[in-house]
Amino acid sequence: MAPHRVLVLGAGYAGLGAAKLIARRSDAAVTIVNERTHFQERMRNHQVAAGRTPRARPLSDLVGRDRIDLVVDRVTGIDPVARQVELAGRAEPLGYDTLVYALGSHADLGAVPGAAEHAVPVATVEHADRVHDRARQASSIAVVGGGLTGIETVAELAEAHPGRTVHLVTRDAPGGMLDERGRAHLARTFDRLGIEVRAGAAVSKVGPDGLLLDDGDQVDADLVVWTTGFAVPPLAREAGLAVDERGRMLVDATLRSTSHPEVYAVGDAAAARDERGEELRMGCGPGGVAAAVGGLAVTDRLAGREPRPLRYHDAAWHVTLGRRDGIVQLGLDDGARVVTGRAAAAVKEQVLRGAVWALRHPRVGVFAASRY
Repeated sequence: MAPHRVLVLGAGYAGLGAAKLIARRSDAAVTIVNERTHFQERMRNHQVAAGRTPRARPLSDLVGRDRIDLVVDRVTGIDPVARQVELAGRAEPLGYDTLVYALGSHADLGAVPGAAEHAVPVATVEHADRVHDRARQASSIAVVGGGLTGIETVAELAEAHPGRTVHLVTRDAPGGMLDERGRAHLARTFDRLGIEVRAGAAVSKVGPDGLLLDDGDQVDADLVVWTTGFAVPPLAREAGLAVDERGRMLVDATLRSTSHPEVYAVGDAAAARDERGEELRMGCGPGGVAAAVGGLAVTDRLAGREPRPLRYHDAAWHVTLGRRDGIVQLGLDDGARVVTGRAAAAVKEQVLRGAVWALRHPRVGVFAASRY
């Protein structure tokens, strides 16, 4: 009898983690499709924007020992009735018995006029390289977005380009996920790096010379870096799979599609909820746990077992503020432990290395999933 065919779309943190787990825990024939030949450490893109070059990681090296077939191509369509996926570079579609949808997210530049024409995101390494190239020539830089990506990006750019005018423009106060001690350290670091923070401001337009805010003020900038807002590919919606208003696939507690039981979704492209009914945020931590739960669910059902549901809660935040500074917050309540400075930067570096190490050892994801 032919082996069960599992097709995984996307080789980011979530897609790779799920694919390797399925390959090691079952006899299924696993194929992974990805547009690039190399794994992108998306969590290091802010470092690339500041001129650092992360280690190259060919996908063939990451999947070679796991009996996973790698197809480098771009997905153009999904036919859930025929159970086939169409690719840009192949005349014949790829068939599947089980599909794992892990195509992730990309920067949303369409919500604000002028952003697509004049702002540069850091969602891919190619975008981060563009930021680096343009930052070397810019006398003023504006980073839009006060989340973790915006904070890490603005700190890296300010440290790499001392003497430049660097703005952080954010609708909410930066570092809102941190406790009072973390926010105080963040403010001191911004002062040390000379970052001008404009909080409580919404961008109404992006132009070639900077930002127009909703209150009418102008923020002059030769380079605008966009770190706020993410969108997902339209493929799930176009295929007729159940999706939410943002196009993310609707899934149950085992990451299986609510409309097509042979399809699973993990990572940013899935509208997953935890046991409390709260929506998982986009990010590596939640995505890694969800990928483990989804991968386990596929192999459990293939073996005739009842899969365990997703459980998750954020337990820590890790933020780098340049090369030698950072914030690590363990716990989210008033008793949270906060570490700052060089020690925090070292912890975050170990987190980044550990995320890649976990891809080589997917059973770590099983352990992580079992901790919640």
